[in-house]
Amino acid sequence: MDLSKYKNLRFFVPNLNSLACKCVALTVIALVLRAVFLPRFCSFRGIEPNNSFAFNKPFRIYSEFHSRNSKFLEVPQIVWGLNNQKIALARACLTARLLNRTLLMPSLSASLFYKEIDKLEPISFHKVFQFEKFNSLCKGFVQLARHSEISNRSNVFELQKGTGRRWTIEKDLDQLRQLSSNHYDDYEVIRITGKNPFLWHDHWPVEDYSTVFQCLVLVEDISRQADKVISKIRQIGLQENHNISTGYVAVHMRIEEDWMIHCKKMQQRSNISEICSSKDEIMERVTNIVGLKKPVAIYIAVADNLLEDKTLLSGWNEGLLPFTKKKLGVVELYEKQPYLIQSAIDYEVCLRSNVFVGNSFSTFSSLVVLDRTQKMINIGVGKLCGIDVMWPSYAYNLLGKSKGPRPWATNMSDSSLNAVSYGTNHISCL
Repeated sequence: MDLSKYKNLRFFVPNLNSLACKCVALTVIALVLRAVFLPRFCSFRGIEPNNSFAFNKPFRIYSEFHSRNSKFLEVPQIVWGLNNQKIALARACLTARLLNRTLLMPSLSASLFYKEIDKLEPISFHKVFQFEKFNSLCKGFVQLARHSEISNRSNVFELQKGTGRRWTIEKDLDQLRQLSSNHYDDYEVIRITGKNPFLWHDHWPVEDYSTVFQCLVLVEDISRQADKVISKIRQIGLQENHNISTGYVAVHMRIEEDWMIHCKKMQQRSNISEICSSKDEIMERVTNIVGLKKPVAIYIAVADNLLEDKTLLSGWNEGLLPFTKKKLGVVELYEKQPYLIQSAIDYEVCLRSNVFVGNSFSTFSSLVVLDRTQKMINIGVGKLCGIDVMWPSYAYNLLGKSKGPRPWATNMSDSSLNAVSYGTNHISCL
């Protein structure tokens, strides 16, 4: 092979024997080794003395994503309940990631209306979650931007996302793939329109959703409200029984009027009888949790304004000390907040409980369990189910051992969020 034509390259190639070149080579090798052996998850801050969750939220980094800061995705107001909004928000973030764009900070919904869209009270993302914290934690995965960062508000491409039964998951994904082509690079903003476009279709694995969820840190005011409720549970529990531990069990008791109508319809459609649970069944199964240390405080998380049954505190077995918002004296704390904030406070109280018991067909319960599962994985917990694990969770609608609820953990390797979004009686437990 004639190398004579390459002889001039010697002027551009440094002397490989030089000390400087060796230093550069060693640096490159060190960086490569660091990238290869860097742990998938960052370190967790640790467990608080009261066994509550710490608030540092590690997540996996996707180095292949480099958002073009000057290109944005804009989405309509996100609606429905808190956890449906979190799922829709995550889908909007993951769509922006797919399009290699930055998501413009979306508007959430403070009030809860399923059909009267014109009555939905909007609330900005940064009034619920910490904007800067989100971008700090999710750097390298997805990013949010303020609308003030748009330079040309007329350079917008509007896209109608399909709705209805004919609009399939495949059609939705094909549309997004077309949208990610270079043809749309000239537009500074892609604005997606349609009726609740991010509530329906799911294209991403559970791990991707969990990554976004870990970046959603509540604003300090909401966290402080949750702190007050948790403090009340511990204080009153100690006052009523000096032998009680400072820990507590949170029971997401879905027996509200709207839920009972919904779950009965689900049972008919799915031919599954393990969705609805009565108050008596829930109390019995909580009583029979294997290994539960008693006496223990029971926080009953329930939508009080939708509840017909006023006897939540009666019928509990000895050693279980139930508390509602009224008994805790925190009703006013909740009532002065819009629906979304009330739900966010209850979510935190359930999330930080020593034991959580919920319904596997409830989105609220499912996301609490997902969050608890991810936190245990982050700190290297191998066993995710049972009373002897760090933060055990149970599904009271599914019968487990000794007539208790079935242990529950999220399958983080699932290829979609369907099981969390719509519920399942096949819950993962390792």
